[in-house]
Amino acid sequence: MVTNMNTNQRFAISIHALTLLASSSTPLTSGMIASSVDTNPVVIRRTMASLREHGLVESKPGAHGGWKLLREPAQIGLYEVYRSLDEVNVLTVHGHPNKFCPVGGNITGVLQAVFDDAQSKMEKALGNYTIADVLKDVRKKANRSV
Repeated sequence: MVTNMNTNQRFAISIHALTLLASSSTPLTSGMIASSVDTNPVVIRRTMASLREHGLVESKPGAHGGWKLLREPAQIGLYEVYRSLDEVNVLTVHGHPNKFCPVGGNITGVLQAVFDDAQSKMEKALGNYTIADVLKDVRKKANRSV
């Protein structure tokens, strides 16, 4: 079960949940999604609430309610999902290195340049994929394992 939720896990869980919704012809409850992710439904409700705030999903209460996509899977890019996390950067420089150390005094600027470059390339790469792409690849792997 997922307990410590860092940005990378939140991103992966968001993609997992959206892919699961894309694979279903009916709305799914938080419990159903949580079962697939192997986490607590509370984690899923928080994740889905964020996705709802960003216009990716909606929920309906009641016996036949649950979560569903607001757009076609091919119209939901992974970059958009990433941005829904409201994180500025996944890669961040650590606290306060010793400014009197030759490495500590200079590492922040060097790392920031590297991290900015990596962040930019990651975001560009995410722009090349959609939830439909992920679902297609998941279905291919599922068919091979049967």
